[in-house]
Amino acid sequence: MSMEAVIINFRRSKTRASPNHMILEAKEVKTKAAAEKLVGKKVTFTTPAKRTITGKVAAAHGNSGAMRAIFEKGMPGQAIGQKVSIE
Repeated sequence: MSMEAVIINFRRSKTRASPNHMILEAKEVKTKAAAEKLVGKKVTFTTPAKRTITGKVAAAHGNSGAMRAIFEKGMPGQAIGQKVSIE
């Protein structure tokens, strides 16, 4: 079963953004407990050039069901707002 999510932003602090850590939001996931059940799942992002970049869900982010995912190097900034699949 594959679930679709959207990349919201980089994981960031006030002054620094982590280039391969992304915050994801899935429509079906509304609570922190539901997001924690997805920890360890594989995440894939397909670039417009048909290159796939893989990662995994690392942790829940906040209390509203957002997740933090760690991708391999080479994640483009244009990925923000794009869809990913969680398996």
